[in-house]
Amino acid sequence: MKKTAAVLLTAILAAAQQGAPPQQPEPAAAQSGVAKFSTSLNLVVETVTVNDKNGKAIDGLKASDFTITENGAPQKIAFCEFQRLPEPGDSTANFSTRPEAAAPQSAAPKPAAPKPATPPAPSVTAAQIAPEAPGDLRYRDKRLLALYFDMSAMQVPDQLRAFTATLKFLKTQTTPADLIAIMQFTNGAVKVLQDFTADRDQLLYVLNNMITASEGLDENADDASSSDTGSSFGQDDGEFNIFNTDRQLSALETAVKMLGTLNEKKALIYFASGLRLNGVDNQAQLRATLNAAIRANVAMFPIDARGLVASAPLGDATQGSQGGGAMYSGGAAVAMMNGFQKSQDTLYALAADTGGKAMFDYNDLSMGIVQAQKATSSYYVLGYYTSNTTPDGKFRRISISLKEFPSAKLDYRQGYFGPKEFTRFTQADKERQLEDALMLGDPITDLTIAMEVNYFQLNRAEYYVPVVMKIPGSELALARKGGAERTVIDFIGEIKDEYNTTIQNIRDKVDIKLSGETAAELQKRQIQYDTGYTLLPGKYTIKVLARDAETGRIGTFMNTFVIPNLNKETQRIPISSVVLSGQRIPLSDALYTAGKDKEQVTNPLVNEGQKLIPSVTRVFNKNRDMYVYLQAYEPAAETVQPLVAYVTFYRGAKKAFETQPLPVTEGINNRLKTVPLKFSIALNNLPPGRYSCQVTVLDPKGQKAAFWQAPVMLVQ
Repeated sequence: MKKTAAVLLTAILAAAQQGAPPQQPEPAAAQSGVAKFSTSLNLVVETVTVNDKNGKAIDGLKASDFTITENGAPQKIAFCEFQRLPEPGDSTANFSTRPEAAAPQSAAPKPAAPKPATPPAPSVTAAQIAPEAPGDLRYRDKRLLALYFDMSAMQVPDQLRAFTATLKFLKTQTTPADLIAIMQFTNGAVKVLQDFTADRDQLLYVLNNMITASEGLDENADDASSSDTGSSFGQDDGEFNIFNTDRQLSALETAVKMLGTLNEKKALIYFASGLRLNGVDNQAQLRATLNAAIRANVAMFPIDARGLVASAPLGDATQGSQGGGAMYSGGAAVAMMNGFQKSQDTLYALAADTGGKAMFDYNDLSMGIVQAQKATSSYYVLGYYTSNTTPDGKFRRISISLKEFPSAKLDYRQGYFGPKEFTRFTQADKERQLEDALMLGDPITDLTIAMEVNYFQLNRAEYYVPVVMKIPGSELALARKGGAERTVIDFIGEIKDEYNTTIQNIRDKVDIKLSGETAAELQKRQIQYDTGYTLLPGKYTIKVLARDAETGRIGTFMNTFVIPNLNKETQRIPISSVVLSGQRIPLSDALYTAGKDKEQVTNPLVNEGQKLIPSVTRVFNKNRDMYVYLQAYEPAAETVQPLVAYVTFYRGAKKAFETQPLPVTEGINNRLKTVPLKFSIALNNLPPGRYSCQVTVLDPKGQKAAFWQAPVMLVQ
């Protein structure tokens, strides 16, 4: 039988949490004569419930009363602390609105401050679970309950039931020892709406905001303006379901890792409308989520927000009719029942393997929160520094016993998975690392990444968007120093629209040789990844991560860009974005371009077998020519109208250089009447320094103009 009353926390020091191997003592420095030593320790924290034969908690035990072994090896207990939690039935009073501001009993009550007419302005920074500082006792003798709402897995009626149950619990079923946090998974991100607090008014305020502004409550599935969430990832239904389940589990993993910054026992109340695995495709992420919860000392209490469901054998009116003989033989009804049960099996596994308890088929969802409340009783916090420092990621079994009180019952987590260094990661581990890093709000910046996003109109509706990323070759010096012959740069990312819906995914890699002539070029050249997408006009956000597969170092680039609707441009000449480049090479020589073997037909930067490489950093060598490329569009003209364009360099307010006006009388024969504008500019007569580069396009016949300007740097 699963032990559910206690949970284990393995709190790893910062270096170990990142998967770094324990540092061994370094040899003495020969030149300085000073020996330098460094080491890291893995702190393991166990929470243990100790009850007598009557079920009452035993108080007054010390560290010397416990014995802990890890894989049979005795461990020295570093600290022992008792957390005294009153049972929910011990007190009928709920916690106060401002417990930290409560006056002593002997003091005269002060009049309550009037409530502001309008709620306070929200913080400009995202809320987080605040970690405990050394010596911080604010969570001592407190019951920590985190309410987690998976909005992506609940229909509107289920959301309303979950919110109603939470309101009931907050108003009538809380105790003075309860501290509550509210978390939400929506639009692909885990958000902490409220850190742990006993302020009931603040919790109710946050919950009411969720009711009115949560995902889906302001949309009607029959409304033409509603979002099409079924194609967010761009895959078919089968692939979407696989990745969607992985994303839900990965979001849970992110949530428990946030809670892992606190040493006390935590209960995560997980509201969802079931969670169904897709065969073996989601097993790796499920195991990673369970391991994270065990290490973070989090017990999960899933609540099926669907409540007690009574469905028709072939489905209700929200489902289409099945076809084939299965609807007559009973196979369709059996398959539907099995699918419903499988959606609950995953919730049961999350609860059973983390020390929690799931609640199914019950309409009063608040009882699930009370269930988690009652399960968290008084317990001991024991900590020890494990003697096993091998970062192998293997399971380590723990045994705890009492030297006295032979009749006492001990409930605790039976083991944990040790840390694992990057060199021991499996392929599944590496994929999860990238996915986790992509979901983090705080970007990882171990690698330096620069990016440029451009746009060129393809037709009246669509735009081709080339994306170019560059990483300095010197960033791979660490991998080369380690003796690696080659490495792989993994890229992962996504493009979201202004409604936070994922429009495009990025997943690719570049194989880099680290020996021979290629290695000698790394210090001078750059690793480039380029790809392209077809998008509609609008505002987008792009987030891309790059990882050196040899060392595990990750870099993040985030940016917001806008694709204008050039069809509405009537006052000026509609032009594309402007590309500045310092090199133009044959496609076969694009050494560090991941997409060089892909179709380049729609890429306007490819012309006559030559590819224009955008200068992402806009730093140019004055001894090499600079190339300028853009497109102008004349969709209303019957034939291509002559245009005049020129490039000007300004240094401060003074004009430093200007090209001769370039008359363009020919264009691409398409509906947009696309006119390509190309410049090749010699920079050898300009002194090094900072300039403003301006491109001017004139339409003498139509009396229109267009201007573009950006800063550039010239170096010797």
